[in-house]
Amino acid sequence: MATKSLWDDVISDLEKIGPITHANLCDGTSIRDIAQRAITHAPESFALIGFSMGGYVAREIARIASSRVEALVLIATSARADTPEQIIRKASASEQLRVSRFAGLSRATILQSLHPRNANNIAMVERVRRMSLDLGKDVFIRQVALERDGDLDRLGEIVCPTLVVAAAQDKLRSLPEAEELRTGIPHAELVIVKESGHMLPIEAPGALTGLVVPWLRKLRTQLT
Repeated sequence: MATKSLWDDVISDLEKIGPITHANLCDGTSIRDIAQRAITHAPESFALIGFSMGGYVAREIARIASSRVEALVLIATSARADTPEQIIRKASASEQLRVSRFAGLSRATILQSLHPRNANNIAMVERVRRMSLDLGKDVFIRQVALERDGDLDRLGEIVCPTLVVAAAQDKLRSLPEAEELRTGIPHAELVIVKESGHMLPIEAPGALTGLVVPWLRKLRTQLT
């Protein structure tokens, strides 16, 4: 449940590499559907960055449009499918919300996505809640309903250079999940950011761009 404001603290550094296009992850009935919609609005060739659920979409784009994707950066994401327990929990949350008012993500949910040191960071907690409010009830229900079937068995189909970025204190996506991405995608690299939870672009923007921007620059030099 993040808007493009998720990237506000890193956008100026990323723009040093080239112009930025934000994909719309709010529409679509499946990961593949969202990916196909995004491709229609993408440049002829591009580097692709996917965060959390966006990582699932980004990998699908990298498979569908392999000749156009020059590089892939996967941040705080996974290739695992939802567990039966997660599916049940999401279905329950969706049903409850259909008959009630959406007040944004709860504080408890938000704190699960943050490093413990940010638990009392009122501005950061509110920023995450604000993104969920801006997206609204309908988008929340659609995203909860999206099936994450997992693509561990298809990671080998990704042919572009790939950087996997994980947070050491991510409670939502574990380091073993990041390692699965590294080992599953040919020649992928894994870097770990310390002292951050799941919301890397907000919690550790400097550390994130300090890893991603040099990697993209080096890759661009090699490609040219």
